[in-house]
Amino acid sequence: MEVALILEWIIKAVILLLACVTGFAYLTFYERKALARIQVRIGPNRAGPGGWLQPVADGIKLIFKEELIPIKADKVIFILAPMVTVVPALIIMAVVPWGDTITLFGRQISLSVANIDVGILYITAITSISVYGIVLAGWSSNNKYAMLGGIRSTAQMLSYELALGLGFIGPMLLAGSMNLLEIVKSQQEYGWFVLWQPVGAFIFWVATLAEVNRAPFDMPEAEQELTAGYHTEYSGMKFALFFMAEYIKMIAVSAIAATLFFGGYDGPGVDQWPWLGPIYLLLKVVVLLFGMIWVRATLPRIRYDRLMAFGWKIMLPIALANVFITAVGIYLNAFWLISVITILFMVLVVYMARNAIGKAGGKRYAD
Repeated sequence: MEVALILEWIIKAVILLLACVTGFAYLTFYERKALARIQVRIGPNRAGPGGWLQPVADGIKLIFKEELIPIKADKVIFILAPMVTVVPALIIMAVVPWGDTITLFGRQISLSVANIDVGILYITAITSISVYGIVLAGWSSNNKYAMLGGIRSTAQMLSYELALGLGFIGPMLLAGSMNLLEIVKSQQEYGWFVLWQPVGAFIFWVATLAEVNRAPFDMPEAEQELTAGYHTEYSGMKFALFFMAEYIKMIAVSAIAATLFFGGYDGPGVDQWPWLGPIYLLLKVVVLLFGMIWVRATLPRIRYDRLMAFGWKIMLPIALANVFITAVGIYLNAFWLISVITILFMVLVVYMARNAIGKAGGKRYAD
């Protein structure tokens, strides 16, 4: 193996890791500013011009904050759990293409760390690992509230990762490949897959909200009943690692959603100027992140039984039907049928499930 190739991989990996860590810091600032605008208030504006040094101030505070370990905690697992949570969030971005091949220093360089044929399989495998960190954090703390948060995270993962995995299948069938670069190139030919897979894109986006424990699906860390959930006993940099994992995963799933459904790095002039690819993808990620922030500012946290019912009774049937209808539409070479039929089916399932869940809730309160 060439030394230059190994050096290229190392440089790209370091740049990606630095971008993720910096993105995590300023995503918190972006969220606080956006929430302030939505809620008609100012937001952070003290540290630096316009508050732009607020993430630096928060980082320094967390670095120097005292760290405590409960006396009856399993100390080894207590320390390892944040690492198990944050590492998958960092490495999941390795297969996301930020652009096509460019020529630099006489070499053809791909704008992705790893261009593998089973990129979707890699993503599904890595995303399922991070939940172990949350479960182990709750268990090792020897705290009942933390343990409940870990159990909730496990149940939530089971109910929403099924729909998330099925959400990948639509773009995979349309492109005929699990390679994310091939999926982007297919959208250059057929148009953004969100046009042919609106229901699949909706399922994927909602399932990723649940996957990263974002409101209104943040039941594992519900402060009203769990006083912070699985990270109740964590402080200092150990807490910061959980915080980092959540926000880096927000960036990662937004980049994956943009790649699968919104053309990825594709945009005007990319063929002539490949350096525009990362800029286009970054803009799409910023828009999708604003969608997550907007949902947090708008929707209240839903009740836990309804959270589970939504995953099993609404998301899973719609995801299964979307896969079936997509396969039939591709076989019949009638892509427009996929959008129309899946939207009609989604409306029917939501209507039936809403009535069923509403009647069950009314009966519970009547009893």
